[in-house]
Amino acid sequence: MNPEFSRTLSLLRQEKKVSQRTAATALGISQALLSHYENGIREPGLSFVVRACNYYGVSADFLLGRTLSRDGTTIAPEELYDLSEEKGNTLKGSVLAMLSKKLLVNSIGALFDLLSKTGNREAIQAAANYLSTAVYQVYRRLYQASPSYTPDFFSVSPRHFQAGLPDADMKCSQAELEDALAAHAKDKGPMPDMDHEALTRDYPVLYQSLYQLIHAAGERINGLMSARNQK
Repeated sequence: MNPEFSRTLSLLRQEKKVSQRTAATALGISQALLSHYENGIREPGLSFVVRACNYYGVSADFLLGRTLSRDGTTIAPEELYDLSEEKGNTLKGSVLAMLSKKLLVNSIGALFDLLSKTGNREAIQAAANYLSTAVYQVYRRLYQASPSYTPDFFSVSPRHFQAGLPDADMKCSQAELEDALAAHAKDKGPMPDMDHEALTRDYPVLYQSLYQLIHAAGERINGLMSARNQK
């Protein structure tokens, strides 16, 4: 059984806000047996997996850790189009856009490789949610400046968008990432070394971009404080 199964089973019950006793009764097993399943002591049969999927409203692929989508939608990494892999690919008309894209693509590549080493699905999902919402906000603001803009294209209303609901989503993702990394540190120990020497060794190409992005962001953020102090 996938090692994520027991953890997912437990998290789904907690999310549903029911006790082990209540869930066990609904699933037709004893509380002791459900406890064994949630702690990875025993592996269930197929009939239990089906009942659990129906009870929690998720797909078997989600319960078994094969996809992050609850309805079972799967996209293999090799199916995703990667613009950065095109030979001679350039963004016409702007050297700055091309350089910025490379910095971000390379930096995110390094980050997700580091996250993958944890094997922590919650941390990976939280990081993906945070960055996805950032991309969503940039795209939506670009689209709003377009003559073809139609608010109905987005499920989040203009009022909620302007009120900062996406920012709240990013804050929640940050909190989820903090919790996931804390849980990882408790269960499996600290993250691998990420000092300058280690990252230069492990990511000789990608780390150049990450290093530049970190320092550029740091200078920009410190600049905000300097401007505030001068007032």
